[in-house]
Amino acid sequence: MRFGATQAVKSLSLDVRQGEFFSILGPSGCGKTTLLRLISGFLQPTAGQVLINGKDMVGVPSNMRATAMIFQSLALFPFMRVWENIAFGLEARGVGTAERRREAERLLELIALPGYGNRMPGELSGGQRQRVAIARALAIQPQVLLLDEPLSALDLKLRQHMRAELRDLQKRTGVTFIYITHDQSEALAMSDQVAVMNGGELQQIGTPQELYSHPKTAFVAEFVGENNALTGTVTEVSGGTAVLEGPQGRFSGRAGAGLNPGAKARLYVRPEALSPSSETGENRLKLAIERFDFEGAFATAYALLQGTGSPQRMFMTISQQGLSDAPAIGAPFTAGFSAEDAIVLSDD
Repeated sequence: MRFGATQAVKSLSLDVRQGEFFSILGPSGCGKTTLLRLISGFLQPTAGQVLINGKDMVGVPSNMRATAMIFQSLALFPFMRVWENIAFGLEARGVGTAERRREAERLLELIALPGYGNRMPGELSGGQRQRVAIARALAIQPQVLLLDEPLSALDLKLRQHMRAELRDLQKRTGVTFIYITHDQSEALAMSDQVAVMNGGELQQIGTPQELYSHPKTAFVAEFVGENNALTGTVTEVSGGTAVLEGPQGRFSGRAGAGLNPGAKARLYVRPEALSPSSETGENRLKLAIERFDFEGAFATAYALLQGTGSPQRMFMTISQQGLSDAPAIGAPFTAGFSAEDAIVLSDD
C-alpha cells in the first residue's frame, strides 16, 4: 500500500481463520492501522487482494463489506440514548423501531448491561461505553469485527478488566476479531494468533507462546516481552545449538534460522531464565545489582554486567519468596542460564 512515494504496507500475506481472535502488534507507524483500514474498506489497496470468505473485496465500499470497526475514540453519539446508539446501524438499514429496540435489548444482555438502554453515554463509565461500542458494531451482524486500539484511553485496571471481557465476548459470539495494538501484553493475553509488524513488513505470525518462546527475528525478540541481549559472532552451529563469542564471553543457545559461523548475531535470554548460580553451568554472567523494583508477586533486579569495559544493564526476575536470598545491592555475583532458555538470532 503506497501513499505517494511512501510504502506504508509492504508485500505481506496472512490468513485469519473464522472465529479467531487475531491481533496485529507493532510500534506506532509500522502499518498496522493501514492494514486494518484495507480490510475494512476505508482504504483501497494499490496492489494485491483482500479476501473475506474467499471473495475479493477490492473495490467494494466499506458499508457493503461483512465487517464492522471500533475506533479508539469509540465515537458514540452523545445525544442518543444507549439503545439508540446500539441500533443506529439497523436504523440506517431500514429496520423498524420495535425490532431495533428488541435487538438493542438483546445485545445489552449480551454485554452484561441489561436495563441501561435509556441512559445517555455520558452517564456510563469508560468500560461501559466500550461495551456499548462493541454492541453497536455487533448489531449489524458482521462476520469480522475490527478493533483499532480500543483500550488505549482506559486506565490500567480497566484495561485489564476489558481484556477479559473482550476475550469472553469474542468466544461467546464466535465473531472473528482482528485487533490492532502496540501493547504486547494486550496481544499476548487475548489472542489466538498474533502478527508482529515493523516498518510495513510482517515479522512473524504465531500463538502468544510461540512469539514469546520462539521469536524468529531480533525485532520480535526485543519487542515481545522483556529480553536481555548479548552481542557477538557465531563460532559454531551444531545440532540446533549455536555458540556465540563476544565482549561479554562465550555463550550457547538455541540456533535461530539461517545462522552460520562468522555471522554477527545476538543471544537473547528472558529475565525469568536468569538465576543466581554457582561457578558451574553452561552460561555464566558476572553481575552486580543496581536496584530492585518490587512489583508484588515478583521483583525485577536491574544489574550491571561486570568486566566488559562499557557497562551493560541486565534484567533478572526474582520471586517474592526468593528476595530474602537475593544478592545484596552492589555485591558481585554469578548468574547462569540454560542454553535451552536462550536463542541466538542473526542481526540481519
